[in-house]
Amino acid sequence: MKTAQAKARAPAALANGQLRRGGTRLFVDDVQLHVPAWVVDIESFRRWTDTDEFPERGYVWWLHGEVWADMSREQLFSHLAVKQEFFRVLGNLAKEDCPGMLIPDGLLLSNFEADISGNPDATYIAAETLDSNRVRLIEGARGGYVEIQGSPDMVLEVVSDSSVQKDLVTLYDAYCVARVTEYWLVDGRAEEPSFDILRYGAKGFKRSPKKHGWITSGIFGKSFPRRVGRDKSGRPAYTLDVR
Repeated sequence: MKTAQAKARAPAALANGQLRRGGTRLFVDDVQLHVPAWVVDIESFRRWTDTDEFPERGYVWWLHGEVWADMSREQLFSHLAVKQEFFRVLGNLAKEDCPGMLIPDGLLLSNFEADISGNPDATYIAAETLDSNRVRLIEGARGGYVEIQGSPDMVLEVVSDSSVQKDLVTLYDAYCVARVTEYWLVDGRAEEPSFDILRYGAKGFKRSPKKHGWITSGIFGKSFPRRVGRDKSGRPAYTLDVR
């Protein structure tokens, strides 16, 4: 994205993407976004997220030395409904068969080695990981825990038109550097949505094999398919089964 130093309002075609570090003000999808001049690294970005000036709407990340902003609204069927189905299924697993925390979007996840800080679509941290040194729970300036630092067991990203580069390239590389055990990638935009589980190993991420439409997660010890149908009114209905 072009910075506001050149133009106060970015063209619509450049409405989502990277901002140069520090001191910019611009409009993204008609939402004014001001990046303070003192936001120059991951530490200052994290401090910014704990202030009243940080945007309440949209996704704003620190990615490899720059601020990345996406203020566009999330599409109902290809994004919000897909996320909700994963929250439902994985949230139940985290309470029953796979004890831990399934955290929906809103969590600030930071990893200093990967130089990233932002809000994944979902994050899972197993109970044993919470008790290890892989992650740290960080309190906010006003109290309460608002951030997790380190390497969670699973991160979910649901691809949208504005996040293709971020999810498929930038975060793919960053989560690998951060040694996230499993990176779940879902793209519900097509008639046949895609779903991949990428497992971290000695050579980086490797896709979990698919057998008859089922993908196995080592973290959860379960297999999942992607199934898309229609509800009674003919609207798209995304179902995540588990066995």
